[in-house]
Amino acid sequence: MVPIITLTAATLLARLTGLLGVDALDWQTSLRIGLAAMFLITGIVHFVPAFRDDMIRMIPERLPQPAALVALTGVLELAGAAGLLIPATAPAAAICLALLLAAMFPANVSAARRGIPLAGKPATPLGIRTAEQILFIGLAVLAAL
Repeated sequence: MVPIITLTAATLLARLTGLLGVDALDWQTSLRIGLAAMFLITGIVHFVPAFRDDMIRMIPERLPQPAALVALTGVLELAGAAGLLIPATAPAAAICLALLLAAMFPANVSAARRGIPLAGKPATPLGIRTAEQILFIGLAVLAAL
C-alpha cells in the first residue's frame, strides 16, 4: 500500500506544481517523479533488516543466493529511481524498471502462495500483488514513452 500512496502523492504533487507554473513538470515528468519516489522507498527497504529478512524469504527456493538477489534488486531499484530523474536516461530507466518488476514477479507469487509476511504485516494476496505489478509495469512503460 505504501508504494501506491508514495507513487500517487509524488505524481500528483509534481503535476500540481506543473499546473501552478513549472513548465518542466508535465504529466510524463510528474509520473517519472512519482515512480522515482516509489522506487526510492522500495529500494531502500531492501536494506532495512525488518524488511530485508522477509524479502530474502520471498525468493523462490530454486534461486541461488537470495540475500544477494535482494541486495541486487534494491540497488537496481535505486539506480532506476535516479535514472528516471535524468531526462536523457529516463526512458531507458523506465523500461529497465518495468523489466525488473516482471523479473521479480515470481518472488511475489512465491511469497503470496507461501504466506510470507513483510515486516510483520500479513502477506498480500496474489490477486492484489498481480494487480499492483500490472499497474506499476504499465506506468513504467508510460513513463518511457
